[in-house]
Amino acid sequence: MGQHENSFGREHLRRVRHRMRGLLVNAAIFSVFVNLLLLTAPIYMLQIYDRVLSSGSVATLVTLSLLMAFLFLMMGCLDYARGRLLARAGARFQAELDERAFQLDLAVDPPQPQQQQSAPKGTIQNIDSIRRLLASPVMSAMFDLPWTPVFLLAITLFHPWLGALALSGGAVLIGAALLNQWLTRGPVAASLAHSRKADLLAGRLQTEGQMIRALGFTAGTGWRWQKLRQVALGAALCVSDQQSLFAVMTKTFRQFLQSAMLGLGAYLALQGEMSPGAMIAGSILLSRALGPVDVIVGQWPIAQRAQAAWRTLAADLSITQPTAAKTTLPRPAANVQLAHVTVIPAGQSFAVLQNISFSLHPGTALGVIGPSGAGKSTLARVLTGALRPTAGSVRLDGAALHQYDPAQLGHAIGYLPQRVVFFDGTVAENIAGFRPDTDDADIVAAARAAGAHEVILSLPDGYDTMVTPGMTPISGGQLQRISLARALFGDPPLVVLDEPNSNLDHDGSHALSLAIQAVKNRGGAVVIMAHRPSVIQHCDQLMVLERGRITDFGPREEILRKTVRSAPQHHALYSIEQGGDGHA
Repeated sequence: MGQHENSFGREHLRRVRHRMRGLLVNAAIFSVFVNLLLLTAPIYMLQIYDRVLSSGSVATLVTLSLLMAFLFLMMGCLDYARGRLLARAGARFQAELDERAFQLDLAVDPPQPQQQQSAPKGTIQNIDSIRRLLASPVMSAMFDLPWTPVFLLAITLFHPWLGALALSGGAVLIGAALLNQWLTRGPVAASLAHSRKADLLAGRLQTEGQMIRALGFTAGTGWRWQKLRQVALGAALCVSDQQSLFAVMTKTFRQFLQSAMLGLGAYLALQGEMSPGAMIAGSILLSRALGPVDVIVGQWPIAQRAQAAWRTLAADLSITQPTAAKTTLPRPAANVQLAHVTVIPAGQSFAVLQNISFSLHPGTALGVIGPSGAGKSTLARVLTGALRPTAGSVRLDGAALHQYDPAQLGHAIGYLPQRVVFFDGTVAENIAGFRPDTDDADIVAAARAAGAHEVILSLPDGYDTMVTPGMTPISGGQLQRISLARALFGDPPLVVLDEPNSNLDHDGSHALSLAIQAVKNRGGAVVIMAHRPSVIQHCDQLMVLERGRITDFGPREEILRKTVRSAPQHHALYSIEQGGDGHA
């Protein structure tokens, strides 16, 4: 993605950073006082060596010690407050972007062919990386770093030779920090990329754990995952070794520098060019001056991850602009119009759907039949608004699907996917789509409409049975009937069913037929992607899809008669007429 294309994402991040400005400014103000109070220790040492020891006054010692304790207490309180402010700046950054990040990570629209880029993923992890930086000691050290020249100048006031030693040593440490950043930038990026690949594969394997065991893929997939992990581990070790080398070098050099400062100060004190108190104070000031550099070098990986996350986040936010607030449209009637819909997958030149046009009216059902790979599931996703077509339009009651607010569209279209997916939560929550303002009576009504009420009651905890992907006490047929209840929840005007009876027994198929007829009777419209004949007996019209094109469309009986006559050329369609239980 070019610089111009990233400008929107950078501008979005700048606006978020601007809204954090108050917290960061307050943290900077606190840093001023924290660093001024850091002068307490060297000034205390000056007074002890140059005043208390020479005068022998216990009262002066007690007074100075009490003042020193009070100032350190204030410094600790201000430093703690600064840490809280920075942590809340990170929390505000996350709160400002969490909703947008969630939308980006769930983005399913393929970018247009000219973009040649996949939908962004890992946005939430990138936000977490930046939040961790804001709350880490690295951020506090960055606020302290501008004071390093001030402390070095204070050392110079004690004696020019001490200042020269401090300045040269500080330059070496800062140069080492910059060299560390430059040398590890590439390896860190490679390490993060390898880790992401391993994590993505691990997530897929966990989701499909049962299927992997059933297919006997455990050994093969485990070997592949371990190979990716070993590559990621090797890259991480390389980065860790390099960063540890710089951290140890800077730490060792800083300790040497402090000792050298004491040695030089002792020599100057012996020559009578400075006092012993100034010698100790200079060593303490050097420690304070170089402390931020030491912290930044030691924890530089946190800053590097945040820096990479910021760049990636700017690119991700530029891919799709945030959805503006939609005007709430009236509840739509079941009038569906598709005009010249074409879908071309990202990065590919062939169309999965080509020039699809048809209309559907209230109280009717459309069956979509065709061989595997014809584009039926893609058409289902287009009808639900989950997939925006590359060309053409999909309208519900005259309005394009993208004109509806996503929440309103979710209420207007019920969807039973070919692959039933449930999420962590109760059966009731999955039926209601985790909507917080749901009436239990509506959940039960949807279950009754799907013929799933008794099935749910037979579960260990009924509607409160917990469902976890890959670890559920519910069978495939039960899941499909509950998923049908989810599609019928709220009486949506349009219901899209993709292979709705693939796992159903005779009772389940009968309940499905009743549910389809009930939707038609209340003025809804149903679109059914079908392979088995029993499910299309309530369809008023049939559409035949082959290779993404409509090859036939019309009344059900007429299309079935054509299918029988052309059976030798259309084996898959002929099986719908003759196979199964013969209801067609």
